[in-house]
Amino acid sequence: MIIPHTELSPEALNGVMESYALMSGTDYGEREFSLEDKVEHIKRQIDKKEVFVDYSIESNTVSLITAKQAKGYSATN
Repeated sequence: MIIPHTELSPEALNGVMESYALMSGTDYGEREFSLEDKVEHIKRQIDKKEVFVDYSIESNTVSLITAKQAKGYSATN
């Protein structure tokens, strides 16, 4: 279920963004970026509605998904 990022505390949102940034397979190109830079990039994507907060009721977990992944989501996901 997609929820507004404002539903998370700033600390929780930052933790989710850091976790997302550290995931293997996250590619920022040839240049190396600090974790802080990656988190800022993700925050801008959230603000632009390119990335969304996804809450799983089944596993009681929060993650981030791209707008492309969010297409087709229903209110029950």
